[in-house]
Amino acid sequence: MKYSIPDSVLLKAASEYGTPLWIYDRATIERAVKDVQVFDTVRFAQKACPNLSVVSLIRKLGCVVDAVSAGEIVRALKAGFKGGQQKGKVPEIVYTADIFDRDALELVKKYDIAVNVGSPDMIQQLADFGVKSELTIRVNPGFGHGHSRKTNTGGDLSKHGIWHEQIKDCIKLAQSNGMWITGLHMHIGSGTDFEHLAQVCDAMVDASRHLGSHLRTISAGGGLPIPYHEEEKGNRIDVKAYYDLWDNARKRIQQSIGHDVHLEVEPGRYLVAESGYLVAEIRAVKKQGSNLFYLLDAGFTDLVRPSFYGSYHAISVVARDGRELNETVDAVVAGPLCESGDVFTQEEGGFVVTRKLPKAQVGDLLILHDAGAYGAAMSSNYNSRRYAAETMYTKGEIKLVRERQTFEQLLQNDRIIEL
Repeated sequence: MKYSIPDSVLLKAASEYGTPLWIYDRATIERAVKDVQVFDTVRFAQKACPNLSVVSLIRKLGCVVDAVSAGEIVRALKAGFKGGQQKGKVPEIVYTADIFDRDALELVKKYDIAVNVGSPDMIQQLADFGVKSELTIRVNPGFGHGHSRKTNTGGDLSKHGIWHEQIKDCIKLAQSNGMWITGLHMHIGSGTDFEHLAQVCDAMVDASRHLGSHLRTISAGGGLPIPYHEEEKGNRIDVKAYYDLWDNARKRIQQSIGHDVHLEVEPGRYLVAESGYLVAEIRAVKKQGSNLFYLLDAGFTDLVRPSFYGSYHAISVVARDGRELNETVDAVVAGPLCESGDVFTQEEGGFVVTRKLPKAQVGDLLILHDAGAYGAAMSSNYNSRRYAAETMYTKGEIKLVRERQTFEQLLQNDRIIEL
């Protein structure tokens, strides 16, 4: 498996910052952003990778940002995005969620953050909190799609978005509170194919008829896939064809309402997944019956996707001593956690599988590829493990962008009470 960072750099970074370690390749992010800038606006779904240096880089590349929590609003502001809504200008931050908690409501009001509403109740809650602004609504068209049941965000078993039959009621509710709905958003799952995408575009055109001439913006949402398997690398999604389907929908809407409509896309995974590597050290090599196990110092507390979704990540091995790795073995790759599910080579449903890998030894580095999206972002302190350090490979150098959590930081919010 090839990657964009030299082995010598990986070895040096692991030696300097320890393992497990995250590395993001700046050039890969820049290429991905350029791919999707055929759209009028690229709005980064920062939940995929909220590291401040990554979010700031994407801002400098001309993108705006989506926030799905109060904390993400704070991160966006810290990374240099500004609140505020001006007629005719694209808001730099949009809050997209299915609920407001009180922190989010307060920040939306304080910084005049644009809101993409995911539940009808949110409209009245905004009004009751003294906020009156133009809104966009996230529509659930009644169907969905995704590479896993856990990534399907449409249909009647999904919590996301406003049910398509309730759009009229939301328009009335907004207008009764002095607000107008001027945008539509539709994101219904990751792993899009074009036949399915055409149905989504048709659903957007249907939904637009409820807003008529008030409509000014449509968002294609996210879900653009990346090729996780090596054999898929030569068959990447055709971003231009993806755009053309949405542009055609936009033109149909414009013809109907008689004025221009702005077209946004909201990628997360596509912009950062391929830039990210999780570097771990092999700490044990052992036989369990007929199976060989490589046990790492990284677990699902670092990268949860294989355990959560059965997701595939390509794997490389780098010899710590520089020896040639010419022999291959079938191995299970697992982590250190006190959990049987802490396995990186598993399929959806928890089925453990082996992977053909170089014959390795304790001390060698094992690299999990395409881990920039929903990697560090979904890390946890389970088993009281510390968050790994994050770095960026930029202009031939490794720069630290988030320090490894200390034991003191791990414990700093705990309190022992008298019992």
